[in-house]
Amino acid sequence: MRTGKSDISGWLGQPAGRAAWAVLVAVLGVLVVHTARVTSDGGMDNAIVVRAARAWLAGGDPYDDPHFLYFPSAVLAAVPQALLPPAVLRWAVPLVVAGLLALGWACALRLHGVARGSRLAVLGLTGLAAGFAPFAHLVRLGNWTVTAALALPLCLLLAHRGRWAAAGAVLGAAVALKPLLVPAALLFLLAGRWRALAAAVLVPALASGAAALLMPDPAGFFTRTLPFLLSGDDGFVRLYEASPAAVLPRLGVPAPLAQGAAVLAAGAGVLCARGRWRRGDPGPLRYAETAAGLMLSAFLVSRPSYDHYLLVVVPLLLAGLPYGGSVARRPGFWVALVPQLPGVTWPWLETGRRRAFRDAFTLGALAVTVAAQARGRRAPQVREGGAVRSRTLEMDSGSGRPSF
Repeated sequence: MRTGKSDISGWLGQPAGRAAWAVLVAVLGVLVVHTARVTSDGGMDNAIVVRAARAWLAGGDPYDDPHFLYFPSAVLAAVPQALLPPAVLRWAVPLVVAGLLALGWACALRLHGVARGSRLAVLGLTGLAAGFAPFAHLVRLGNWTVTAALALPLCLLLAHRGRWAAAGAVLGAAVALKPLLVPAALLFLLAGRWRALAAAVLVPALASGAAALLMPDPAGFFTRTLPFLLSGDDGFVRLYEASPAAVLPRLGVPAPLAQGAAVLAAGAGVLCARGRWRRGDPGPLRYAETAAGLMLSAFLVSRPSYDHYLLVVVPLLLAGLPYGGSVARRPGFWVALVPQLPGVTWPWLETGRRRAFRDAFTLGALAVTVAAQARGRRAPQVREGGAVRSRTLEMDSGSGRPSF
């Protein structure tokens, strides 16, 4: 028995033409050049980490900046950037961020058995870069969320191939750079992969512990950054947060009620992700949709929660488009992405400080769509002899995934 394929899969698996590749290169090139022209230090968010590294090199405390929200290990990781002149950073950082996003997309494609030269590979990345606003936002900000956008599909690819310990190490390395993927470690718990879970915990713990000993205030993350993250008490940051706990109070809902609603929604999302994993149907959708459910549940309750966090889950789900019954085949997936179309003016939401309402809609709609997948039917099954085979797309026996 193997997972079936639908009519669109064959077309998506065909090799992309030169014109499609040219458009992709042009879109990414324009984005990188524009970012380099309008930013310094590779983007506002990257500059925060670079300043922290420069402060440490000068003998100061990186955690004096309340917006530095990373583990001590990130300070050491940013030292190479701190040694480079701004003129180099402003070009190198957007180029590296765009490249890492492309690598993350490539890992998501390989998880689903999609060839890197296929139409889905080229058109999908073009669509994300040109038609999904958080992609451009992430490149322009230079935010280290890009490490999570690469690490999660790579982690799932390794896990799907049975290399669980390596998957845990990859996840742990990403957490050491930015603790965004901590909720994804629950996947190892659901799968009963204790070595992978240990690797995911020990890698950032050891890296951050060793780095903390080199900081003026070794406990600065826990005494200053962690309280900031738990309270979200920053007027500027709050305007751009997409979680219900931040958005609902702006609509007049009491803060404790909003926080309680967010916690309940996150808890329901985790239970749905657990149900999706326990369905146990073969193929990569089980890994991608369970991990996406865990991450979206965390985004519902985390403070802060920004639009570019969506880059951690959207490409992962989009790469499953060739599979009938995948989240990307649900109307709710595409409806959720509508507010992220760049250049579209939305009534009463024109200003940048109000786009958090659009991001909250996308986050909530995606969370509901992925959660509903846990209650959905299994992907259609066909017999070995009844599967339609082609040179561009055929089912990979043993893994239940399409092979392009």
